[in-house]
Amino acid sequence: MVEVAAERGKQLSSRVSEEGAGWACSQLGTFAQLRPDDRGFSWLKLGTLWRSRNEILAGLFGDPSGQVRARWVAAQEARGIDPEFRIKPPVGGNFSFLLLGDTGEGDASQYAVVPGMLKLGKDTSFAVIASDVIYPTGSGNEYGDKFFRPYKDYDAPIYAVPGNHDWYDGLGGFMRVFCDAPPLKPKPDRGLRGLLWRKPETIDEARLAEARALRGKPSQQAAQQAAQPGPYWVIESDSLLIVGVDTGIRNVIDRRQTAWLRRVSLDPRPKILVTGKPIYTANAYKPSPLEEGGTIDDIVRDPAHRYVAAIGGDVHNYQRYPVRVGDRVIQYVVSGGGGAFMHATHTIERVGVQGVHEDEFRCYPLRGDSLSFYSQLYARRLRMKWLYLTPSEASCIMADRIRNQPVRTPEGPVRITFRMRWAARLLGSWPWPFRLPVDRVFHRYLSELSDWDTPPFFKQFLHMSVTPDELTLRCFAATGCLAQELDPPVEDEVRIPLT
Repeated sequence: MVEVAAERGKQLSSRVSEEGAGWACSQLGTFAQLRPDDRGFSWLKLGTLWRSRNEILAGLFGDPSGQVRARWVAAQEARGIDPEFRIKPPVGGNFSFLLLGDTGEGDASQYAVVPGMLKLGKDTSFAVIASDVIYPTGSGNEYGDKFFRPYKDYDAPIYAVPGNHDWYDGLGGFMRVFCDAPPLKPKPDRGLRGLLWRKPETIDEARLAEARALRGKPSQQAAQQAAQPGPYWVIESDSLLIVGVDTGIRNVIDRRQTAWLRRVSLDPRPKILVTGKPIYTANAYKPSPLEEGGTIDDIVRDPAHRYVAAIGGDVHNYQRYPVRVGDRVIQYVVSGGGGAFMHATHTIERVGVQGVHEDEFRCYPLRGDSLSFYSQLYARRLRMKWLYLTPSEASCIMADRIRNQPVRTPEGPVRITFRMRWAARLLGSWPWPFRLPVDRVFHRYLSELSDWDTPPFFKQFLHMSVTPDELTLRCFAATGCLAQELDPPVEDEVRIPLT
């Protein structure tokens, strides 16, 4: 079914037509009926910013994630978990799984991903969430509408690696839900950081039990019955290892996790790394540092370890960089479009990092669609009609900026004008000191200005098919339109040899 859907999806994607991108949305999808209500949180509220203060404090006074993680791991080992953090689902050499990143805002854009995920994930063995299961602070009291409800009809286990937002609650909610772990005993943290640091919330166990019942089928139970040993793990199969690592708040891998990762990486089977922070993003190289020195990419690149891909969340879009390492290619992927607000792609310069050619690079949404949507968003909210760029205009402007042919053939002739160039500058497609909130720095404080609850959403998820010889990675889009729910578009596909 997936092979047929993928072939059809290629002809329906944003790379082919504006309709495939969701611009001509004649009928809304069913996500509105799935969503429990229209309540959400706003990043513009002082209460939300104050609850999220641990990110700032970790940068100013040091990130305690490594020490706290060591306590969680020690507590899990005392409970008798496998010290090698292995997960062994009942799969053979042929299986498939889903991967989503940055899911948990609980709003329309998260629920818009669900119908396509359920359709194409029907026969998958499990799913993985890469980073930020719950926004804004990883609270165990928010898993009901942001995890259990949206995925209640997915009939297989779900595993996860935490993101920085999951760590704002000291990982308490994450460990309770995925590892069935009791809370850690409080440990005083002296100094200004200890005084200001946000402490974990007390979990309402009755409320959590009610939420768990939404994913109470035996086929779904593994992820909620301590099948996940800790915040990092390895999923084993005959053909492939999926290695999940925990990057904490500030993207540093502690010594104990590093030692485990080195042991796991010696296994002769090919591997995928799943990480909370991508190694390549926005035409830049950002590998997670190891506490002992070096980076996680040193481990990934070692030919003896046989990593074929590294997939990270945290950035809310899709990007793929095929990087040549010696005589092989490693696919470095960003997959953070599982539910949270979109990070712009039109701010990505012409790609050339680590020798990756622009023509080899893939992203979703397309840069032109990203620019057009933000122009529409701000033209409406600022009442500045001149800012608006049609999808065709934005596509041509980005092609002119990146120096390539438009990915999608524009609908009709387009003449780039002075007005269009200035609008693009304000929206960040050119380096410029004055720009509207479109990138990640602005999003940390003003993401609500760049959030929306109507299609197109430009969300995505990955479907991974595994055989002893090959891994097929497909990026499926979720626009929020009914047409794309019925036939999810394939925005990217790559076949990765495993032998």
